[in-house]
Amino acid sequence: MMATIIIDYQNCFIFIFLCFFSLLCYTLFFRKQKNFPLPPSPPSLPIIGHLDLLLSVLAHRSLQKLSSKYGSILYLRIFSSPIVLVSSASVAYEIFRAHDVNISSRGLPPTEDSLFAGSFSFISAPYGDYWKFMKKVLVTNLLGPQALKRSRRVRADELDRFYDNLFEKAAKKETVEIFAEALKLVNDNICKLIMGRCCSEEEDVVERVKGLAIKLDVSSRNILLANLLPPWLKKLVLSLFKKEVKTISNSFDELLEKILAEHEEKLGEHHQGKDLMDVLLAAYGDENAEYKITRNHIKSFYVDLLFAGITNSALPIQWTLAEIINSPNSLERLRGELDSVVGTTRLIQETDLPNLPYLQAVVKEGLRLHPPEPMFERFSQEGCKVGGFYVPEKTSLMVNAYAVMRDPNYWADPDEFKPERFLDTWQEEERREQALKYIPFGSGRRGCPGENLAHIFIGTAIGVMVQGFEWRFKEEKVNMEEAVAGLSLTMAHPLKCTPVARTLNPLTSRGGF
Repeated sequence: MMATIIIDYQNCFIFIFLCFFSLLCYTLFFRKQKNFPLPPSPPSLPIIGHLDLLLSVLAHRSLQKLSSKYGSILYLRIFSSPIVLVSSASVAYEIFRAHDVNISSRGLPPTEDSLFAGSFSFISAPYGDYWKFMKKVLVTNLLGPQALKRSRRVRADELDRFYDNLFEKAAKKETVEIFAEALKLVNDNICKLIMGRCCSEEEDVVERVKGLAIKLDVSSRNILLANLLPPWLKKLVLSLFKKEVKTISNSFDELLEKILAEHEEKLGEHHQGKDLMDVLLAAYGDENAEYKITRNHIKSFYVDLLFAGITNSALPIQWTLAEIINSPNSLERLRGELDSVVGTTRLIQETDLPNLPYLQAVVKEGLRLHPPEPMFERFSQEGCKVGGFYVPEKTSLMVNAYAVMRDPNYWADPDEFKPERFLDTWQEEERREQALKYIPFGSGRRGCPGENLAHIFIGTAIGVMVQGFEWRFKEEKVNMEEAVAGLSLTMAHPLKCTPVARTLNPLTSRGGF
Protein backbone atom coordinates (compact mmCIF):
# COMPACT_ATOMS: atom_id res chain seq x y z
CA MET A 1 0.00 0.00 0.00
CA MET A 2 2.85 2.30 0.85
CA ALA A 3 4.25 1.70 -2.63
CA THR A 4 0.92 2.64 -4.19
CA ILE A 5 0.83 5.91 -2.24
CA ILE A 6 4.41 6.73 -3.33
CA ILE A 7 3.50 6.04 -6.98
CA ASP A 8 0.40 8.27 -6.65
CA TYR A 9 2.52 11.06 -5.17
CA GLN A 10 5.02 10.65 -7.97
CA ASN A 11 2.27 10.83 -10.62
CA CYS A 12 0.77 13.84 -8.91
CA PHE A 13 4.16 15.54 -8.79
CA ILE A 14 4.80 14.79 -12.47
CA PHE A 15 1.34 16.10 -13.39
CA ILE A 16 1.85 19.32 -11.42
CA PHE A 17 5.34 19.74 -12.91
CA LEU A 18 4.01 19.28 -16.46
CA CYS A 19 1.22 21.80 -15.83
CA PHE A 20 3.71 24.32 -14.47
CA PHE A 21 6.12 23.68 -17.36
CA SER A 22 3.28 24.07 -19.94
CA LEU A 23 2.17 27.32 -18.33
CA LEU A 24 5.76 28.59 -18.35
CA CYS A 25 6.20 27.73 -22.04
CA TYR A 26 2.90 29.37 -22.92
CA THR A 27 3.86 32.48 -21.02
CA LEU A 28 7.31 32.69 -22.63
CA PHE A 29 6.47 31.78 -26.19
CA PHE A 30 2.81 32.50 -26.78
CA ARG A 31 1.99 35.37 -24.46
CA LYS A 32 4.56 37.80 -25.77
CA GLN A 33 2.05 40.62 -25.59
CA LYS A 34 2.68 40.75 -21.84
CA ASN A 35 6.08 42.30 -22.68
CA PHE A 36 4.32 45.34 -24.14
CA PRO A 37 1.27 47.15 -22.77
CA LEU A 38 -1.86 47.66 -24.81
CA PRO A 39 -2.38 51.19 -26.14
CA PRO A 40 -4.08 53.57 -23.69
CA SER A 41 -7.87 53.38 -23.63
CA PRO A 42 -9.90 56.57 -23.05
CA PRO A 43 -12.94 56.54 -20.75
CA SER A 44 -15.89 54.76 -22.32
CA LEU A 45 -19.58 54.21 -21.76
CA PRO A 46 -20.80 51.05 -20.00
CA ILE A 47 -21.52 48.07 -22.26
CA ILE A 48 -21.25 49.86 -25.63
CA GLY A 49 -17.73 51.17 -25.01
CA HIS A 50 -16.67 53.81 -27.56
CA LEU A 51 -19.47 53.14 -30.05
CA ASP A 52 -20.85 56.67 -29.59
CA LEU A 53 -17.65 58.15 -31.05
CA LEU A 54 -17.88 56.11 -34.26
CA LEU A 55 -21.55 57.01 -34.65
CA SER A 56 -20.92 60.75 -34.34
CA VAL A 57 -21.66 62.90 -37.41
CA LEU A 58 -17.99 63.75 -38.03
CA ALA A 59 -16.31 60.73 -36.45
CA HIS A 60 -12.89 61.56 -37.93
CA ARG A 61 -12.90 64.89 -36.07
CA SER A 62 -14.23 63.45 -32.82
CA LEU A 63 -11.51 60.80 -32.87
CA GLN A 64 -8.87 63.38 -33.83
CA LYS A 65 -9.73 65.40 -30.69
CA LEU A 66 -9.71 62.22 -28.60
CA SER A 67 -6.24 61.31 -29.87
CA SER A 68 -4.85 64.80 -29.22
CA LYS A 69 -5.88 64.33 -25.57
CA TYR A 70 -5.03 60.67 -24.90
CA GLY A 71 -2.36 59.72 -27.44
CA SER A 72 -1.65 58.99 -31.11
CA ILE A 73 -2.46 55.28 -30.76
CA LEU A 74 -5.50 54.25 -28.72
CA TYR A 75 -7.25 51.04 -27.73
CA LEU A 76 -11.00 51.39 -28.24
CA ARG A 77 -13.80 48.95 -27.53
CA ILE A 78 -17.13 48.46 -29.31
CA PHE A 79 -19.03 46.25 -26.86
CA SER A 80 -16.41 43.47 -26.54
CA SER A 81 -14.71 43.99 -29.95
CA PRO A 82 -11.30 45.73 -29.83
CA ILE A 83 -10.18 48.47 -32.22
CA VAL A 84 -6.78 50.13 -32.35
CA LEU A 85 -6.97 53.73 -33.58
CA VAL A 86 -3.97 55.38 -35.27
CA SER A 87 -3.97 59.16 -35.61
CA SER A 88 -0.37 60.36 -36.04
CA ALA A 89 2.00 60.52 -38.99
CA SER A 90 4.84 58.81 -37.10
CA VAL A 91 2.73 55.79 -36.07
CA ALA A 92 1.21 55.49 -39.56
CA TYR A 93 4.74 55.55 -41.00
CA GLU A 94 5.80 52.72 -38.66
CA ILE A 95 2.76 50.60 -39.47
CA PHE A 96 3.10 50.76 -43.25
CA ARG A 97 6.90 50.45 -43.19
CA ALA A 98 7.21 47.54 -40.77
CA HIS A 99 3.85 45.72 -40.75
CA ASP A 100 2.40 46.14 -44.24
CA VAL A 101 2.01 42.41 -44.97
CA ASN A 102 0.46 41.73 -41.57
CA ILE A 103 -2.24 44.38 -42.09
CA SER A 104 -2.93 43.72 -45.78
CA SER A 105 -6.40 42.33 -45.14
CA ARG A 106 -9.41 44.48 -44.41
CA GLY A 107 -11.22 42.23 -41.98
CA LEU A 108 -14.59 42.66 -43.68
CA PRO A 109 -16.43 39.34 -43.86
CA PRO A 110 -18.86 39.12 -46.80
CA THR A 111 -22.38 40.46 -46.44
CA GLU A 112 -24.63 38.07 -48.30
CA ASP A 113 -23.72 37.43 -51.94
CA SER A 114 -24.27 41.04 -52.98
CA LEU A 115 -22.25 42.85 -55.61
CA PHE A 116 -20.67 45.09 -52.99
CA ALA A 117 -19.15 44.14 -49.64
CA GLY A 118 -19.97 40.57 -50.60
CA SER A 119 -17.92 37.47 -51.29
CA PHE A 120 -17.26 38.68 -54.87
CA SER A 121 -15.90 42.13 -53.92
CA PHE A 122 -12.34 43.11 -54.81
CA ILE A 123 -12.24 45.93 -52.23
CA SER A 124 -13.23 43.75 -49.28
CA ALA A 125 -11.51 40.54 -50.45
CA PRO A 126 -8.83 39.09 -48.16
CA TYR A 127 -5.23 39.45 -49.23
CA GLY A 128 -4.92 36.27 -51.28
CA ASP A 129 -5.02 34.71 -54.76
CA TYR A 130 -8.24 36.37 -55.93
CA TRP A 131 -7.22 39.85 -54.79
CA LYS A 132 -3.75 39.48 -56.35
CA PHE A 133 -5.20 38.25 -59.66
CA MET A 134 -7.71 41.10 -59.95
CA LYS A 135 -5.13 43.72 -59.03
CA LYS A 136 -2.80 42.32 -61.68
CA VAL A 137 -5.59 42.56 -64.29
CA LEU A 138 -6.40 46.09 -63.14
CA VAL A 139 -2.83 47.37 -63.27
CA THR A 140 -1.98 45.65 -66.55
CA ASN A 141 -5.10 46.79 -68.42
CA LEU A 142 -6.13 50.05 -66.80
CA LEU A 143 -3.88 51.62 -64.18
CA GLY A 144 -0.27 50.76 -65.07
CA PRO A 145 1.97 53.28 -66.91
CA GLN A 146 1.58 51.59 -70.30
CA ALA A 147 -2.18 51.16 -69.87
CA LEU A 148 -2.54 54.84 -68.92
CA LYS A 149 -0.54 55.83 -71.99
CA ARG A 150 -2.77 53.71 -74.26
CA SER A 151 -5.96 55.27 -72.90
CA ARG A 152 -4.75 58.89 -72.96
CA ARG A 153 -6.86 59.73 -76.01
CA VAL A 154 -10.06 58.67 -74.20
CA ARG A 155 -9.35 61.03 -71.30
CA ALA A 156 -8.43 63.86 -73.66
CA ASP A 157 -11.76 63.54 -75.47
CA GLU A 158 -13.68 63.61 -72.20
CA LEU A 159 -11.67 66.62 -71.00
CA ASP A 160 -12.63 68.47 -74.20
CA ARG A 161 -16.30 67.65 -73.54
CA PHE A 162 -15.93 68.89 -69.97
CA TYR A 163 -14.42 72.19 -71.13
CA ASP A 164 -16.97 72.68 -73.93
CA ASN A 165 -19.83 72.11 -71.49
CA LEU A 166 -18.44 74.72 -69.07
CA PHE A 167 -17.79 77.16 -71.94
CA GLU A 168 -21.40 76.77 -73.06
CA LYS A 169 -22.69 77.38 -69.54
CA ALA A 170 -20.42 80.43 -69.25
CA ALA A 171 -21.93 81.86 -72.44
CA LYS A 172 -25.42 81.42 -70.94
CA LYS A 173 -24.23 82.76 -67.54
CA GLU A 174 -25.50 79.61 -65.88
CA THR A 175 -24.59 78.66 -62.33
CA VAL A 176 -22.69 75.39 -62.13
CA GLU A 177 -22.75 72.77 -59.37
CA ILE A 178 -19.10 71.73 -59.38
CA PHE A 179 -19.59 68.25 -57.95
CA ALA A 180 -22.22 67.39 -60.57
CA GLU A 181 -19.90 68.45 -63.40
CA ALA A 182 -16.93 66.66 -61.85
CA LEU A 183 -19.00 63.53 -61.37
CA LYS A 184 -20.06 63.52 -65.00
CA LEU A 185 -16.44 63.92 -66.14
CA VAL A 186 -15.10 61.14 -63.92
CA ASN A 187 -18.03 58.78 -64.48
CA ASP A 188 -17.84 59.11 -68.28
CA ASN A 189 -14.08 58.56 -68.20
CA ILE A 190 -14.38 55.41 -66.11
CA CYS A 191 -17.27 54.03 -68.16
CA LYS A 192 -15.32 54.60 -71.38
CA LEU A 193 -12.18 53.00 -69.94
CA ILE A 194 -13.78 49.92 -68.42
CA MET A 195 -16.86 49.41 -70.61
CA GLY A 196 -16.03 51.14 -73.88
CA ARG A 197 -19.07 53.40 -73.63
CA CYS A 198 -19.97 56.84 -72.29
CA CYS A 199 -22.68 56.56 -69.65
CA SER A 200 -23.94 60.14 -70.06
CA GLU A 201 -24.92 59.43 -73.67
CA GLU A 202 -27.77 57.28 -72.34
CA GLU A 203 -30.75 58.94 -70.74
CA ASP A 204 -30.80 58.98 -66.92
CA VAL A 205 -27.83 56.59 -66.60
CA VAL A 206 -25.58 59.17 -64.91
CA GLU A 207 -28.24 60.09 -62.36
CA ARG A 208 -28.98 56.42 -61.77
CA VAL A 209 -25.33 55.56 -61.17
CA LYS A 210 -24.90 58.65 -58.97
CA GLY A 211 -27.92 57.72 -56.86
CA LEU A 212 -26.77 54.11 -56.50
CA ALA A 213 -23.24 55.22 -55.56
CA ILE A 214 -24.56 57.50 -52.80
CA LYS A 215 -26.74 54.71 -51.41
CA LEU A 216 -23.81 52.31 -51.67
CA ASP A 217 -21.58 54.74 -49.72
CA VAL A 218 -24.08 54.98 -46.86
CA SER A 219 -24.62 51.21 -46.81
CA SER A 220 -20.85 50.62 -46.81
CA ARG A 221 -20.52 52.71 -43.65
CA ASN A 222 -23.33 50.78 -41.99
CA ILE A 223 -21.71 47.47 -42.92
CA LEU A 224 -18.30 48.63 -41.66
CA LEU A 225 -19.75 49.66 -38.31
CA ALA A 226 -21.77 46.43 -38.06
CA ASN A 227 -18.64 44.36 -38.64
CA LEU A 228 -17.04 46.00 -35.61
CA LEU A 229 -19.77 44.61 -33.35
CA PRO A 230 -19.61 41.32 -31.44
CA PRO A 231 -20.82 38.32 -33.51
CA TRP A 232 -24.11 37.97 -31.63
CA LEU A 233 -25.05 41.59 -32.33
CA LYS A 234 -23.48 41.89 -35.81
CA LYS A 235 -25.81 39.28 -37.28
CA LEU A 236 -28.84 41.14 -35.95
CA VAL A 237 -27.70 44.56 -37.20
CA LEU A 238 -26.73 43.28 -40.66
CA SER A 239 -30.17 41.73 -41.03
CA LEU A 240 -31.62 45.25 -40.75
CA PHE A 241 -29.66 46.33 -43.86
CA LYS A 242 -30.33 43.15 -45.83
CA LYS A 243 -33.21 44.55 -47.88
CA GLU A 244 -31.35 47.77 -48.74
CA VAL A 245 -28.20 45.87 -49.72
CA LYS A 246 -30.20 43.51 -51.91
CA THR A 247 -32.00 46.41 -53.64
CA ILE A 248 -28.77 48.24 -54.49
CA SER A 249 -27.10 45.02 -55.62
CA ASN A 250 -30.04 44.10 -57.88
CA SER A 251 -30.03 47.57 -59.46
CA PHE A 252 -26.35 47.32 -60.32
CA ASP A 253 -26.84 43.75 -61.49
CA GLU A 254 -29.55 44.79 -63.95
CA LEU A 255 -27.41 47.61 -65.34
CA LEU A 256 -24.23 45.53 -65.69
CA GLU A 257 -25.85 42.35 -67.02
CA LYS A 258 -27.06 44.28 -70.07
CA ILE A 259 -23.55 45.59 -70.76
CA LEU A 260 -21.99 42.16 -70.21
CA ALA A 261 -24.39 40.59 -72.72
CA GLU A 262 -23.48 43.22 -75.33
CA HIS A 263 -19.76 42.55 -74.86
CA GLU A 264 -20.28 38.80 -75.07
CA GLU A 265 -22.08 39.26 -78.35
CA LYS A 266 -19.14 41.25 -79.72
CA LEU A 267 -16.68 38.61 -78.55
CA GLY A 268 -18.80 36.01 -80.32
CA GLU A 269 -18.34 38.01 -83.50
CA HIS A 270 -14.54 37.74 -83.14
CA HIS A 271 -14.42 41.23 -81.68
CA GLN A 272 -10.93 42.18 -80.54
CA GLY A 273 -11.10 43.12 -76.86
CA LYS A 274 -10.20 46.76 -76.25
CA ASP A 275 -11.55 47.49 -72.80
CA LEU A 276 -11.34 45.95 -69.36
CA MET A 277 -14.67 44.13 -69.66
CA ASP A 278 -13.44 42.26 -72.74
CA VAL A 279 -10.35 41.17 -70.82
CA LEU A 280 -12.39 39.95 -67.84
CA LEU A 281 -14.85 38.10 -70.05
CA ALA A 282 -11.94 36.36 -71.77
CA ALA A 283 -10.63 35.29 -68.34
CA TYR A 284 -14.13 34.19 -67.36
CA GLY A 285 -14.29 31.85 -70.37
CA ASP A 286 -10.75 30.54 -70.01
CA GLU A 287 -10.64 27.18 -68.21
CA ASN A 288 -6.86 27.59 -67.77
CA ALA A 289 -7.02 31.10 -66.33
CA GLU A 290 -4.70 31.94 -63.45
CA TYR A 291 -7.79 32.36 -61.26
CA LYS A 292 -11.25 31.14 -62.23
CA ILE A 293 -13.56 34.13 -61.89
CA THR A 294 -17.35 34.10 -62.13
CA ARG A 295 -19.84 36.44 -63.74
CA ASN A 296 -20.59 37.96 -60.35
CA HIS A 297 -16.89 38.62 -59.79
CA ILE A 298 -16.90 40.79 -62.92
CA LYS A 299 -20.02 42.71 -61.92
CA SER A 300 -18.80 43.25 -58.38
CA PHE A 301 -15.45 44.46 -59.71
CA TYR A 302 -17.24 47.09 -61.79
CA VAL A 303 -19.30 48.27 -58.82
CA ASP A 304 -16.04 48.72 -56.88
CA LEU A 305 -14.45 50.70 -59.74
CA LEU A 306 -17.44 53.00 -60.28
CA PHE A 307 -17.73 53.70 -56.56
CA ALA A 308 -13.98 54.31 -56.13
CA GLY A 309 -13.89 56.68 -59.11
CA ILE A 310 -16.66 58.86 -57.72
CA THR A 311 -15.25 59.10 -54.20
CA ASN A 312 -11.54 59.32 -55.10
CA SER A 313 -11.77 61.86 -57.93
CA ALA A 314 -15.09 63.71 -58.18
CA LEU A 315 -15.25 64.75 -54.52
CA PRO A 316 -11.63 66.03 -54.39
CA ILE A 317 -12.19 68.17 -57.52
CA GLN A 318 -14.92 70.07 -55.67
CA TRP A 319 -12.90 70.45 -52.46
CA THR A 320 -9.77 71.60 -54.29
CA LEU A 321 -11.54 74.25 -56.37
CA ALA A 322 -13.20 75.55 -53.19
CA GLU A 323 -9.79 75.88 -51.51
CA ILE A 324 -8.39 77.71 -54.56
CA ILE A 325 -11.30 80.17 -54.63
CA ASN A 326 -10.71 80.89 -50.94
CA SER A 327 -6.99 81.47 -51.59
CA PRO A 328 -6.55 84.28 -54.16
CA ASN A 329 -2.76 84.11 -53.98
CA SER A 330 -2.76 80.39 -54.79
CA LEU A 331 -5.22 81.00 -57.62
CA GLU A 332 -3.06 83.74 -59.11
CA ARG A 333 0.11 81.65 -58.89
CA LEU A 334 -1.57 78.58 -60.40
CA ARG A 335 -3.08 80.56 -63.26
CA GLY A 336 0.29 82.19 -63.95
CA GLU A 337 1.95 78.76 -64.16
CA LEU A 338 -0.72 77.48 -66.56
CA ASP A 339 -0.52 80.53 -68.82
CA SER A 340 3.28 80.34 -68.85
CA VAL A 341 3.67 76.60 -69.49
CA VAL A 342 0.54 75.70 -71.47
CA GLY A 343 -0.18 79.09 -73.01
CA THR A 344 -3.47 80.85 -73.71
CA THR A 345 -4.40 79.31 -77.05
CA ARG A 346 -4.68 75.60 -76.29
CA LEU A 347 -6.22 73.55 -73.52
CA ILE A 348 -4.17 71.79 -70.86
CA GLN A 349 -3.56 68.06 -71.45
CA GLU A 350 -2.34 65.43 -69.03
CA THR A 351 1.10 65.35 -70.69
CA ASP A 352 1.52 68.91 -69.37
CA LEU A 353 1.19 67.77 -65.75
CA PRO A 354 4.91 66.90 -65.18
CA ASN A 355 5.77 70.46 -66.20
CA LEU A 356 3.25 72.01 -63.80
CA PRO A 357 4.72 71.48 -60.31
CA TYR A 358 2.49 74.03 -58.61
CA LEU A 359 -0.66 72.43 -60.05
CA GLN A 360 0.54 69.08 -58.72
CA ALA A 361 1.19 70.68 -55.33
CA VAL A 362 -2.33 72.19 -55.31
CA VAL A 363 -3.85 68.76 -55.99
CA LYS A 364 -1.81 67.12 -53.24
CA GLU A 365 -2.67 69.84 -50.74
CA GLY A 366 -6.38 69.54 -51.52
CA LEU A 367 -6.20 65.78 -50.96
CA ARG A 368 -4.20 66.23 -47.76
CA LEU A 369 -6.84 68.49 -46.23
CA HIS A 370 -9.82 66.59 -47.63
CA PRO A 371 -9.05 62.88 -48.12
CA PRO A 372 -11.87 61.08 -49.98
CA GLU A 373 -12.28 58.61 -47.11
CA PRO A 374 -11.15 60.26 -43.85
CA MET A 375 -10.74 56.89 -42.12
CA PHE A 376 -9.94 53.42 -43.40
CA GLU A 377 -9.70 50.00 -41.79
CA ARG A 378 -7.06 47.31 -41.83
CA PHE A 379 -6.87 44.04 -39.88
CA SER A 380 -3.90 42.63 -37.95
CA GLN A 381 -3.51 38.95 -38.80
CA GLU A 382 -0.86 38.52 -36.09
CA GLY A 383 0.03 40.39 -32.95
CA CYS A 384 2.65 43.11 -33.43
CA LYS A 385 4.36 45.98 -31.65
CA VAL A 386 3.44 49.48 -32.83
CA GLY A 387 4.58 52.71 -31.21
CA GLY A 388 5.79 50.83 -28.14
CA PHE A 389 2.40 49.15 -27.65
CA TYR A 390 1.05 45.71 -28.43
CA VAL A 391 -1.63 45.26 -31.09
CA PRO A 392 -3.27 41.84 -30.56
CA GLU A 393 -3.92 39.46 -33.42
CA LYS A 394 -7.29 39.56 -35.20
CA THR A 395 -7.78 43.21 -34.25
CA SER A 396 -9.36 45.94 -36.36
CA LEU A 397 -6.86 48.72 -37.06
CA MET A 398 -8.56 52.05 -37.82
CA VAL A 399 -6.30 54.66 -39.46
CA ASN A 400 -7.59 58.22 -39.19
CA ALA A 401 -6.09 59.58 -42.43
CA TYR A 402 -7.67 62.97 -41.74
CA ALA A 403 -5.75 63.26 -38.45
CA VAL A 404 -2.53 61.75 -39.86
CA MET A 405 -2.39 64.39 -42.60
CA ARG A 406 -3.10 67.20 -40.13
CA ASP A 407 -0.58 66.02 -37.54
CA PRO A 408 1.08 69.23 -36.24
CA ASN A 409 4.24 67.29 -35.40
CA TYR A 410 4.82 66.65 -39.10
CA TRP A 411 2.82 69.23 -41.06
CA ALA A 412 3.47 72.93 -40.38
CA ASP A 413 0.21 74.92 -40.09
CA PRO A 414 -1.69 71.67 -40.69
CA ASP A 415 -5.14 73.23 -41.14
CA GLU A 416 -3.99 75.83 -43.68
CA PHE A 417 -4.11 75.44 -47.47
CA LYS A 418 -0.44 75.81 -48.42
CA PRO A 419 0.47 74.00 -51.67
CA GLU A 420 4.03 75.32 -51.35
CA ARG A 421 4.75 72.66 -48.73
CA PHE A 422 4.90 70.09 -51.56
CA LEU A 423 7.43 72.09 -53.57
CA ASP A 424 10.28 71.62 -51.10
CA THR A 425 13.22 69.53 -52.27
CA TRP A 426 13.65 66.39 -50.17
CA GLN A 427 16.32 63.77 -50.08
CA GLU A 428 15.23 60.33 -51.33
CA GLU A 429 14.79 58.97 -47.79
CA GLU A 430 12.64 61.97 -46.85
CA ARG A 431 10.51 61.40 -49.95
CA ARG A 432 9.89 57.78 -48.97
CA GLU A 433 9.02 58.84 -45.44
CA GLN A 434 6.62 61.51 -46.67
CA ALA A 435 4.90 59.02 -48.96
CA LEU A 436 3.94 56.91 -45.94
CA LYS A 437 2.56 59.94 -44.08
CA TYR A 438 0.63 61.36 -47.04
CA ILE A 439 -2.16 58.80 -47.30
CA PRO A 440 -5.29 60.24 -49.00
CA PHE A 441 -5.70 56.89 -50.81
CA GLY A 442 -4.44 54.63 -48.04
CA SER A 443 -1.00 53.10 -48.22
CA GLY A 444 0.88 49.86 -48.65
CA ARG A 445 -0.34 46.83 -50.58
CA ARG A 446 -3.98 47.67 -49.90
CA GLY A 447 -3.65 51.31 -50.86
CA CYS A 448 -5.84 52.43 -53.77
CA PRO A 449 -4.25 51.14 -57.02
CA GLY A 450 -5.94 53.99 -58.92
CA GLU A 451 -4.05 56.77 -57.16
CA ASN A 452 -2.14 57.85 -60.29
CA LEU A 453 -5.32 57.94 -62.37
CA ALA A 454 -7.08 59.98 -59.67
CA HIS A 455 -4.25 62.53 -59.74
CA ILE A 456 -4.64 62.79 -63.52
CA PHE A 457 -8.41 63.31 -63.28
CA ILE A 458 -8.11 65.92 -60.52
CA GLY A 459 -5.08 67.70 -62.02
CA THR A 460 -6.51 68.08 -65.53
CA ALA A 461 -9.99 69.07 -64.26
CA ILE A 462 -8.59 71.76 -61.94
CA GLY A 463 -6.23 72.86 -64.72
CA VAL A 464 -9.13 73.32 -67.17
CA MET A 465 -11.28 75.21 -64.65
CA VAL A 466 -8.48 77.61 -63.66
CA GLN A 467 -6.95 78.04 -67.13
CA GLY A 468 -10.22 78.53 -68.97
CA PHE A 469 -12.45 80.40 -66.51
CA GLU A 470 -12.87 82.97 -63.81
CA TRP A 471 -15.32 81.83 -61.15
CA ARG A 472 -17.99 84.13 -59.71
CA PHE A 473 -19.20 83.29 -56.25
CA LYS A 474 -21.96 85.14 -54.38
CA GLU A 475 -20.42 84.97 -50.93
CA GLU A 476 -17.10 86.39 -49.82
CA LYS A 477 -15.77 82.92 -48.94
CA VAL A 478 -16.75 79.36 -49.78
CA ASN A 479 -18.31 77.60 -46.80
CA MET A 480 -15.93 74.70 -46.09
CA GLU A 481 -18.18 72.96 -43.56
CA GLU A 482 -17.79 69.19 -43.78
CA ALA A 483 -20.37 66.45 -43.93
CA VAL A 484 -19.91 62.70 -44.08
CA ALA A 485 -22.16 60.74 -46.39
CA GLY A 486 -21.37 57.11 -45.70
CA LEU A 487 -17.59 56.66 -45.74
CA SER A 488 -16.84 59.74 -47.87
CA LEU A 489 -15.94 63.30 -46.89
CA THR A 490 -18.29 65.70 -48.66
CA MET A 491 -19.15 69.40 -48.51
CA ALA A 492 -22.15 70.22 -46.34
CA HIS A 493 -22.98 72.99 -48.80
CA PRO A 494 -22.17 71.88 -52.38
CA LEU A 495 -20.08 74.40 -54.29
CA LYS A 496 -22.11 76.39 -56.83
CA CYS A 497 -20.58 79.20 -58.87
CA THR A 498 -20.75 80.84 -62.29
CA PRO A 499 -17.96 80.35 -64.85
CA VAL A 500 -16.76 83.33 -66.89
CA ALA A 501 -14.70 82.36 -69.93
CA ARG A 502 -11.27 84.01 -70.08
CA THR A 503 -11.24 83.96 -73.89
CA LEU A 504 -13.84 84.94 -76.48
CA ASN A 505 -13.29 81.74 -78.44
CA PRO A 506 -12.94 78.22 -77.01
CA LEU A 507 -9.42 76.93 -76.43
CA THR A 508 -8.28 74.19 -78.78
CA SER A 509 -7.00 70.82 -77.62
CA ARG A 510 -4.02 70.53 -79.93
CA GLY A 511 -0.97 68.83 -78.55
CA GLY A 512 -0.62 66.64 -75.51
CA PHE A 513 -0.54 63.28 -77.30
